[in-house]
Amino acid sequence: MDFAYSARCQDLHARLTAFMQQYIYPNEQAFYLEVAENGRLYNNRWLPTRLIEGLKQEARATGLWNLFLPGSELAPEGLSNLDYAPLAEIMGRVPWAPEVFNCSAPDTGNMETLERYGTPAQKERWLKPLLAGEMRSAFAMTEPAVASSDATNICTSIIADGDDYLINGHKWWISGAGDPRCQLFIVMGKTDPHAARHKQQSMILVPSDTPGITIKRPLPVFGYDDAPHGHCEILFENVRVPKSNILLGEGRGFEIAQGRLGPGRIHHCMRAIGVAQRALELMCQRLSQRQAFGRLLSEQGVWRERIAEARIRIDCARLLTLKAAWMMDTVGNKAAQAEIAMIKVLAPTVAQDVLDWAIQAHGAAGVSEDFPLAYQWAGNRTLRLADGPDEVHRNAIAKLELARYQVQDEDGPPITRS
Repeated sequence: MDFAYSARCQDLHARLTAFMQQYIYPNEQAFYLEVAENGRLYNNRWLPTRLIEGLKQEARATGLWNLFLPGSELAPEGLSNLDYAPLAEIMGRVPWAPEVFNCSAPDTGNMETLERYGTPAQKERWLKPLLAGEMRSAFAMTEPAVASSDATNICTSIIADGDDYLINGHKWWISGAGDPRCQLFIVMGKTDPHAARHKQQSMILVPSDTPGITIKRPLPVFGYDDAPHGHCEILFENVRVPKSNILLGEGRGFEIAQGRLGPGRIHHCMRAIGVAQRALELMCQRLSQRQAFGRLLSEQGVWRERIAEARIRIDCARLLTLKAAWMMDTVGNKAAQAEIAMIKVLAPTVAQDVLDWAIQAHGAAGVSEDFPLAYQWAGNRTLRLADGPDEVHRNAIAKLELARYQVQDEDGPPITRS
């Protein structure tokens, strides 16, 4: 295995680190203050922020743009998964930072989907504006009425009607749907409920201004509404779109979902490592500044044990992420499915534990808005559900592991390798 970063990656790493120091960290609170100000002045927390729109121009001028998309003629600046990993980790240190570089979910996953599965016309209409940062998008899969961790349960209907499809369904936790710049939904539903289990689903492109779409409400996460991004509950009622909006064709939705979620999962993990690393840094700084019972907290055994454990686990998660990224680049996403599943379980869990220790080290300040820890804790907790819950990934890992120890005898049941 070769985890060495390319010369281009190292150059971008230095430039991104400098950009974060100059523009992102000093404005970390300014972003939330502007969102709050939009709520007070305009009664609308969902307005795009002037801060991020301005920083996008700086990032683009610095060459820090669309770094996530490998092998695309429309985005030649895209890096391999391995080279993107350390950059995503840096971006992940501040929740809103990835958008500055046009590297934020769900747009990244949707751009991957359009690049991989879209027609030339679909790419021209939707992918190019997304790559240019001229619009935003959402991915509408999860539903309140079914266990959406099993994608075959999705029951939104996509029914052919002449030259169109009619879409009816109820979706929720649709990230990015609250943003007024969101112009596109990629919707997953069923075109044929009687087909084979993994051939019932399809994906279709739905412009957000199509009649019949109702955004019922934003859904806060532990009280945070994540404006102006948001996660929304949406109704699709007799939404009519042309048949040309289907992706790949009927019955290909599950296949597309699997292809889309692989890169998305590892991107989340890359950013989660950045969250954990920053939490460790804040914890060490706090412990080195505060005294209790006559000595610095950093000198007390329980905190040294937690610092050591955090360092070990962050490095383990980072190495597994790099292995998964390297495999995705060299042997493909399918061959890397075990590594992707493993890191999807490990990285958010490590980040959550380190965040919890960092909050504890800060005492009451840790749960306040004076530090980024509480908000990061809330956002990171959702990663154990997003793109498949831990239980689904653990089950997939176990099945792959068990298969390694069984061979099929021609005349009998599987036998265990000795």
